[in-house]
Amino acid sequence: MPDSVLSFYDSLADHYHLIFDDWDASIARQARILSAVLASETSSNPLHILDCACGIGTQALGFAQLGHRVTASDLSPAAVARARHEATSRSLQVDFHVADMTSLAEIPNASFDVVAALDNALPHLDPTQLKAATRAMASKLKPGGLFLASIRDYDQLILERPTMQSPVFFGENGNRRIVHQIWDWHSWDQIDPTRYILHLNITTRAENSWQTHSFHSEYRCLLREELTSALSSSGFSAIRWLMPRESGYYQPLVLARRS
Repeated sequence: MPDSVLSFYDSLADHYHLIFDDWDASIARQARILSAVLASETSSNPLHILDCACGIGTQALGFAQLGHRVTASDLSPAAVARARHEATSRSLQVDFHVADMTSLAEIPNASFDVVAALDNALPHLDPTQLKAATRAMASKLKPGGLFLASIRDYDQLILERPTMQSPVFFGENGNRRIVHQIWDWHSWDQIDPTRYILHLNITTRAENSWQTHSFHSEYRCLLREELTSALSSSGFSAIRWLMPRESGYYQPLVLARRS
């Protein structure tokens, strides 16, 4: 994966929780929704879950709080260190690793019930890397195991090509902050017009002044057909999509079975 992606998540690790109004509430809410989806697809409980794009732990911590056995990995050492700290502070047992999802070579187990890649992690990958990642994830699942991922609705976004995400305001009085995104799309005359640079800006109030933290990374519009094809070619079957109105999750979800 490009060094720019690693730099993005390393620099964001200390601030990522600020994009949520209440990070702890979001951890619990996402875990409830995702665990309900998993319960409808699996007969085991608790599940042995690999979160291979764990970031600072938003989903991994929630799964562990609900009693699942969780292994979590991420490309970013800083994000993994933050996630490990958050798990320890909550007295949660999570096995953490620094690992690139395109290989997952650092993950010793190969019999997980579920492998998850959430929060729009896959669109950082080019087509070759995407196929490597889906193969790596398949290799970590037991036969019949479940793949779970979420991405933005790029089938719609590629048509709209939005240039920004409207600012949101969190907090009260001296603890206020503003979070917004700017999207710089590659021009149509470029080789790949599906790519865009995301500028994430988090502005926090410190005493009587405001300070802005800016983070930048490149994404591409990963369409549902491409991801479905990559999963199929990596040995997955029963591939299906759940849109937010069906699942209650904030992004489209894709589920697939290791054949």
